[in-house]
Amino acid sequence: MRIAEIYASLQGEGRYAGTPSTFVRTSGCNLRCSWCDTPFTSWEPTGTERTVADVRAAVTALAPRHAVVTGGEPLLLPDVPELCRQLRAAGMHVTIETAGSLLPAAAPAAIADFLSISPKLASSTPPAATAGNWSARHEAARRRDDVLIALMQAPHQLKFVIGSPADLAEACSWLDDLAGKGATVDPDAVFLMPEGRDPRRLAATAAWLEPEARRRGFHLAPRHHIAWFGDTRGT
Repeated sequence: MRIAEIYASLQGEGRYAGTPSTFVRTSGCNLRCSWCDTPFTSWEPTGTERTVADVRAAVTALAPRHAVVTGGEPLLLPDVPELCRQLRAAGMHVTIETAGSLLPAAAPAAIADFLSISPKLASSTPPAATAGNWSARHEAARRRDDVLIALMQAPHQLKFVIGSPADLAEACSWLDDLAGKGATVDPDAVFLMPEGRDPRRLAATAAWLEPEARRRGFHLAPRHHIAWFGDTRGT
């Protein structure tokens, strides 16, 4: 599997924010978000081919007992379910971070303790003139309600990246659509995360987003790692 980086840090987002964790960042993605903060795993994917055994050894050698398998899109890699199974067998709590557009080969609850699902809103779609026809490809792939509903059978959070009131309206409409299709949408599992990589921009969005989240029973999900470490790799 192609791995961009493995490192120990603190989880900066969502339900487990502040938890010491080892991050396994896979390389390669089926989407091309306009605001992607890890372009080295999507727009220009880089990394090293490593075996499951090699990655498992690197992760278990580090101190944290929480492992976060992220990307890119980790569910693109056929070896990720086996890696997750082996990490859990070694006594680790495993989170998979996914955009929610692909299903793993095995039942999600069988390979991970927790799914951090980040559905991509329309504002994530790159401009129409983007090379590689990525505007159309991204738009066609980003929303798969059938996949989301299947993933939501496992313990999860739904983490929406919000940059504007239009994003918030779309996220709420999407949740209504999922409920209308039979999904159990728990407001306590919904996290609204300000979009951005600059503390001032994040704070400005959080200022109006926090009361909106509270009013709906959702969580505000600050990007704590930006405040703790800055916008740097390996954190």
